[in-house]
Amino acid sequence: MEASVWTSNTVAIKYMFYFLAMAIAAFGGTAAQSRAASVALEGIARNPSAADKIQTPMILGLALMESLVIFVLISVFLAG
Repeated sequence: MEASVWTSNTVAIKYMFYFLAMAIAAFGGTAAQSRAASVALEGIARNPSAADKIQTPMILGLALMESLVIFVLISVFLAG
């Protein structure tokens, strides 16, 4: 009986840390995306003629940041 209790507690702790990792990744991704968008918009506000040169790298950077969060989400579901 005690072995099953130990196993269920271990599984519960494992899932708790998986979702903690997802929360940290979502927070980090959101913070990085908001900072990147803020800096890009400040640059465009200072020099509107550079909007084309700023927008494309910003969107690429946002996509890469979002992909890291998606990788964590996938790893949480695969490891579970």
